Amino acid sequence: MMDKILLAGFGGQGIMFLGKVMAYAGMLNHREVCWIPSYGPEMRGGTANCSVMIANEEIYSPVIEVADAGIVLNQPSYEKFVSRIKPGGVLVVNSSLISLGSQRPDIHLIDIPAGQIANQLGNDHLANMVCLGAIISKLALIDMETVQQAMQFLIGKKKPELLALNLSAICKGIEYGYGSGLHPI
Repeated sequence: MMDKILLAGFGGQGIMFLGKVMAYAGMLNHREVCWIPSYGPEMRGGTANCSVMIANEEIYSPVIEVADAGIVLNQPSYEKFVSRIKPGGVLVVNSSLISLGSQRPDIHLIDIPAGQIANQLGNDHLANMVCLGAIISKLALIDMETVQQAMQFLIGKKKPELLALNLSAICKGIEYGYGSGLHPI
């Protein structure tokens, strides 16, 4: 079994950190993991994407042609990556920044106003964590417990004041993912 996940947005939206959290959660669950970052020429404001593979068997190739799931945080990322989600797969879309336009009828779409939810939590940099919460239940090989452990490892000792805020953003995303945000299209 394997989860193949694409993550994309602007530099500065926390895409690489989001990928690291998922990869660490997979490792803490004793899974095989592959995390590949890809940056645009600019750091902030440019494009950033990464792929994460989590498997309970050996990963033979790190390349993801078609993903099981994805998170996109901005319009250019949606336009680029929506076609790379497999039929029956899940795509989490930050509807605070994305206008969906034409949609694929063969994937499940979770359109979540992640930016607005992050602002309500008091930190607009939490949109990535809100989206992580929305997708957790759709993945086979990581869960909230291992994500929480990964967050503790990655930021708990360095910035403990941010740990609770990030975890609350993930919980808001989980609530939304189970609520009205899942639309089979």
